[in-house]
Order: sequence, then C-alpha cells, then structure tokens
Amino acid sequence: MNPQIPQLTPAQAADRTAAVVLDVREAAELAEGRIAGSTHIPLGQLPARAFELDRARPVITVCRSGGRSSQAARFLDGQGYDVANLDGGMTRWIAEGRPTA
Repeated sequence: MNPQIPQLTPAQAADRTAAVVLDVREAAELAEGRIAGSTHIPLGQLPARAFELDRARPVITVCRSGGRSSQAARFLDGQGYDVANLDGGMTRWIAEGRPTA
C-alpha cells in the first residue's frame, strides 16, 4: 500500500492515455463538464463498484477539487490498484483550459 498517492497535474494526467480516468463526483456535478472518456462512479458507490475497473490499467481519480478523489485513490490503492489523483480536480483541469465533454 502506497502511503503517498501520486498527485498528477492536468498535463501529466492528459499524457497518461492508458489510464482509466475515474470521476467520483455526484451525477449532478457532471453537468459542469467531465474529462472525455472518463468513467463515472460516485465516491459513495465505489466500494460496491470497484470491480468495474480494469485492474490491468492505472487509474487516475478526479472530483471537483481533489478531496473526494484523494479518498477514492486511497481506497483503490488499498485494493491493489495502480492509482494516482488529479491534483486540484476538475477546477484546476478547467482553469488550465483542458477540454471537457
């Protein structure tokens, strides 16, 4: 178990094309924009739905600002996933002009 989950900038996350981007925000928050191709599993549903994620691919967790996604990353790390967190979440992603779907 990794005591320190890697924190990725939006540029670093965008470069990791093999990774699954896991959006853990609530459904209503997705209207604010999401990363194209991301998988949506709200944080509260993650323990029951983590099996939906491909263990063979790294996971990048994302939420609005980074708090909930940090919790999700710690949970997934404890389950044996190769995981990193998007530092600053969607707020930073959008502020840096990254594309949203």
